[in-house]
Parts: sequence; C-alpha cells; structure tokens
Amino acid sequence: MLPRIRFLMSSQYFGLQRRIQVDDSVVYRLNGLLVDRFNGFSSWSVSSDLPDWFKYAGDQGANDSNDDFFVLPKDDVKLGGRIGRLRVFGNEIDSRTTLQSGLDDYVEKISSVLRRNLDSHEATVRDLDGCGIDLSKELVDRVLKRFNNDWKSALTFFRWVGSQRNYSHDADSYNAMVDILGKMKQFDEMWDLVEEMNQQSGFISLATMSKIMRRYAGVRKWRRAVDAFNEMERFGLKKDTAAMNVLLDTLCKERRVERAREVFLELNSKIQPDAHTFNILIHGWCKAQRLDEAEWTMEEMGRHGFRPCVVSYTSIVEEYCRMNKFQKVDSLLDEMQAKGCPPNVVTYTIVMHALGKAKETDSALQIFERMKRNGCSPDTSFFNSLLYIMGKAGRQEDARRVLDEMINSGNSPNITTYNTLISIACLHSQEEYAIKLLQTMERSSCKPDLQTYAPLLKLFCRRKWMKVLAYLIHDMHEKDISLDLGTYTLLIRGLCGVKKLTHACLFFEEMVLKGHVPKYCTYQLLMEELDKNGMWKKKEIIQQWMAQAEVMQQRQVHALVDQILPGIPSWLIGVTRTNLIEAWTSPK
Repeated sequence: MLPRIRFLMSSQYFGLQRRIQVDDSVVYRLNGLLVDRFNGFSSWSVSSDLPDWFKYAGDQGANDSNDDFFVLPKDDVKLGGRIGRLRVFGNEIDSRTTLQSGLDDYVEKISSVLRRNLDSHEATVRDLDGCGIDLSKELVDRVLKRFNNDWKSALTFFRWVGSQRNYSHDADSYNAMVDILGKMKQFDEMWDLVEEMNQQSGFISLATMSKIMRRYAGVRKWRRAVDAFNEMERFGLKKDTAAMNVLLDTLCKERRVERAREVFLELNSKIQPDAHTFNILIHGWCKAQRLDEAEWTMEEMGRHGFRPCVVSYTSIVEEYCRMNKFQKVDSLLDEMQAKGCPPNVVTYTIVMHALGKAKETDSALQIFERMKRNGCSPDTSFFNSLLYIMGKAGRQEDARRVLDEMINSGNSPNITTYNTLISIACLHSQEEYAIKLLQTMERSSCKPDLQTYAPLLKLFCRRKWMKVLAYLIHDMHEKDISLDLGTYTLLIRGLCGVKKLTHACLFFEEMVLKGHVPKYCTYQLLMEELDKNGMWKKKEIIQQWMAQAEVMQQRQVHALVDQILPGIPSWLIGVTRTNLIEAWTSPK
C-alpha cells in the first residue's frame, strides 16, 4: 500500500502520458512499515491496460510540487520479433485467480501484522492469532520468502505457525528458516532450530548441513564450517564423498583452498574421493591464482584413476582468461580438442565473456563462430553473456540480432536474459524500454528478483522520479522480494544524491529495524547531507538508529567470537578476542 498520489493525464505519445505529482513533504515509508498511518484508497477510473502498480494511487492533497514525467509503455516489448503471451501485472484472469487472490490476501494480512509490530513479539503473536487465516505450505513458503532478509519477523512467524494445532512444519520449511538465520548471522538461533529438527525423524539432511557450512564459510568462519561437517554423524548423517565434496566446495568458493586441501588430506584415508572432488580442488586453486597447484592436482587426479575432463580444463582456461592471457587460452582450447576433450558451451562462454570484459568485442564474436564450427551449440547462458557484451559495448542492434538468433535457435529467455536486457537499458538511460521489459517478464514464466530491480531503482533515483520508484518498491513487496542490505544502501545513496533526505532517513530506519547493520560509509554520507541541509532533528534520529545498529552488531560479533575461540591456546585468547572484535566492528 502506498500513500495516495494524484494523476494528471494528458494525451501524448502512444495516446497517453502520465504526469504524476506528489507532495515531497509527505513522510511515508515506501516498503510498508508506515502503511497504517494512511487512510484507504480513493476510487477512480483508470484504463484497464495500466499495470497494477500504476493503479495504487489516489489524491495526496493539493499542495503538489516537483513534477516528474513518465510515459507508461502501451505494448509489450517484442523479443526476437515475438510477443510473449503474458499477463500484465496481474490483469489477466485465469483459473487460479480466486485461489491465488485468497492466498495473496493472507500473505498481505500476515505481512501487515509483522511489519506493524516489529518491536513487540507479544503484540505480533496476538495479532497473528486474530488473523483467521488457513495455513498451508504455500502460504508459509511465501511469507518466509518475503521476509528472508528480516530474520526477526521470519522467525516470529515460523514459531507462531509451529505452535498452531492444525499445522506442522516440514523439513523444507525448517531448512528455509535455518538458511535465513545463517544468512543473517544468527547462529545461536540457527543451532537451536537444528536441535529442534533433530527431534523430528529424518528432518536433518545433507541439504541442511550444506546450508550451515556455506553460511559459516560466507562469514569467514572456516573452523565452524568444518565443525558442522564433523557434527553430521551426531544427526544420523554419513560423512561420505558427497558430504566431503560439499565441505570442500564451500571452502574453495570462499577462497580457502589451502584449508580445503588440509581437510582433503585428513579425510582421504577415510572417505573415497571421486572426480568431482579433484575438480573442486582444481577450481579452488585456479581461483586462488595458483596454477601450479591446479596442475599438480590434475596429475594427482590421474594417479587416483580419474582422467581430467572438460570441467578440469575449463577451470584452468578460466584462470588464463582472468589474466587476459588469451593466446594461452587459444592454445589450450586446441589442446583440449586434440586430446579428445573438446571445450563445451561453458568453456566457450567463459572465454567469450572474458574477451568482452577486456573490450575485445570482435574477438568475442569470433569465439561464437569458432564454437559453431566445432559443433557446439550455444545455450541460453551463452546468449545471455553475448547480449551483455554487445549491450555494454553500446552495440544495441547487434544485441537485438543476438536476441533474435537466441529465440530462433530454440533457447527461451530466462531471468538472467531479462535482467541483462533491463540492466543494459538502464545503463543507456532507456527507461521506457526497461519498464516494457519488466512488463513482458511479468507475463512470462520468469519472475523478477532483486537483480531485476536494482538497475531500475538506481536509474529512477538518478532521474528523481520518486513516484515510479515508489511503485517499483511496492511491486517488489507484492512479489515477495525482500530488500537486502545492498538494496537499502543503493536506495539511501541514490536518494541522498537527489536530496530526497526524508525518504533516505526512512529507509535507513527500516534497514535497522529489519536487523541490518548499515555500512559506515552509508551512515556518514547521510549524516553529511543532513548536516548540509540543516536537518538537525533528522540527524539526531539517524544517530540514534546507528547507535542501535552498532549495539546489535556488537552482540553479533561477541557471539561469533565466542563460537570460534574454543581450541585457541589460552594465552592467546585475550589478544585474539580483542583483535577479532576490533576487526569486525571497525568502520567500513
């Protein structure tokens, strides 16, 4: 729900131009926390071809200022000469409409309760009890997805659902909640949930432990990731090749390949490796820019009876690409062909993308031709990369031809295709085309994600089109896309850049309420802008919110430090604890 906005319509361009006005003095939170401060919507007649997020508007008041203009696309954007049969922002009715509408109403009702009572667990539980909703797995999944960047609300809802007599969580819901808590670094709460899962037969799986290991590795808690692996047998899981590969892959992806090798050497006598084990390590050494170790691992792979495959070679090709050693890449591709291990579409995609990044666009196109000559068919990911290269280079006509060939070859656009096209359109300030793409995406099987909206939010911040920005954020909310720290940072910085400081403050407040700790540079920028504009009261409020965020961060850091201290010599603990806390709480 958004504050009511007045539309002034005039006939121009595609028969309709919307002139949208709003009073900038109005204080509201675009993502829903202050919804209850406003009355309902006014009724008014709007053309049926408008997207829903242009219909949620009314009259804010007579004191309007700072006009901005936006032309809503009349038709769907054509992809490769075709128009997909899509539904435009929910306007098309199908057989699932009534059922989906009821589910949507429940999701909105629950979301309203969770956002209204952020600081009161008791009030939230009381209001949820009074909602009168029919629980279902789809409903639970939708709410957890919507609040996947707001662990407090997600956990409150999860616990409430678990307390209901007519519903029991399944393993998937537990895993989703474990992942949310791990992502938000709430490891004590995460382990409490895992222990609870352990009381349910068969609930803890390799998928559960994989999420735990990856979340620990993601915050550089390597020891805890390994400890999680060692805990598997306590939960009735085997420490087998698949589990070992998950741990090694987790460590390698976080650039701890040395630690991964130590683990491999320790487990090698107990757990039989497979070809995937060695490919993980090869890729890890390449990411660490240690080609000598990668080549040694390929030799070790052969000694264990596994022949290096296209995956092994592709990791090395990727590292040479990163170094811009394209002559070496070319000879390695020939070597692969000669050894009966021809490059696959992934190999070619990596090479082409690296050439495009090095601004060697024509060479990238030659890779496309080489690939076809060698009988390797491009896939959607390959075309997406080529689209990105052409668009980034400003070769829009070439990009359109690539899109035509992509569709004509039977490769359907996916979410990355749309995200790439939207990003390119925003890069070149083609806002109308970008919105057309979003509409077309809505009517396809591709559902937008955070990456879809990020370039749009950035563009409309820069354009100072606050109304369109508001609609986009509301649209994200309706699609259960939860704002993360990066998106809040983008919005705050963008709003500061166009002097929309009241709105920037509201997003800052919401970010802290959801458990995110703002980056210090974001806080500093906002404080400087408030100071320049004489907004002293706002400045004091932001200082208070930052102080609250820092307290929250201190608690998280102390909890993390306490988890990794066991095993460290006692004479080092004092120094280690101080150093760790200072490192993790210093301004960034």
